[in-house]
Amino acid sequence: METKKYPYCDLNRYRNLFVELGLVLALGICFFAFEVKTNVKKVESIGTVVVQDVEDEIIPITRQEQVKPPEPPPPPRVVEVLNIVADDVEIEDELEIEDTEADEETEIDVAPVVATYETEEKEEETQIFYIVEEMPEFPGGELALRTFIAKAIKYPVVAQENGIQGKVYVSFVVGKDGRVSNARVIRSIDPALDEEALRVVNSLPIWKPGRQQGKPVRVAFSVPISFVLQ
Repeated sequence: METKKYPYCDLNRYRNLFVELGLVLALGICFFAFEVKTNVKKVESIGTVVVQDVEDEIIPITRQEQVKPPEPPPPPRVVEVLNIVADDVEIEDELEIEDTEADEETEIDVAPVVATYETEEKEEETQIFYIVEEMPEFPGGELALRTFIAKAIKYPVVAQENGIQGKVYVSFVVGKDGRVSNARVIRSIDPALDEEALRVVNSLPIWKPGRQQGKPVRVAFSVPISFVLQ
């Protein structure tokens, strides 16, 4: 069924014309907006600059007060006491001056003079040297000394049961006659081992004594005695 409409009432026939007019009008408004100029007023001055004085803050400097040490007390005053005595007063403590002149009858006590060589001999007898010109020597030398000690040692049973072993250092003195004396332990391991080491050292035979300036002297000597479990 066809719609019947009067041609002059149809709005679509002016549609293209209205679109073109709208575009032309919009473009014209845009161009006009771009062409409009605004006048900028010139500023003659930007105002006055006021300089304000700022006071610097002064920070006080604090210092620790030094404590002075107390002054030492004044030295004690020495006061001399003078006893004023009248001329007619007798003084009990008078200074007596004896006559020191000697004559033929004067006896003089003289202390006995002891010879110094006796004291020197005593000092030499008691003096013990550690290093001398000829050191003491065991009969047969150092190897013979080790062999003697190894054969003389009897390992204590208590030390064997407890598994104790090591070295005991014994110090002794070889006298002028070569005999061993003053044996003592200077490094201990166990009381039983120490006692056995002292027994062996005290059983050492006579040594060749040490000499200093051709004279036999007493010399300190030390030996290590090893105890080893096999």
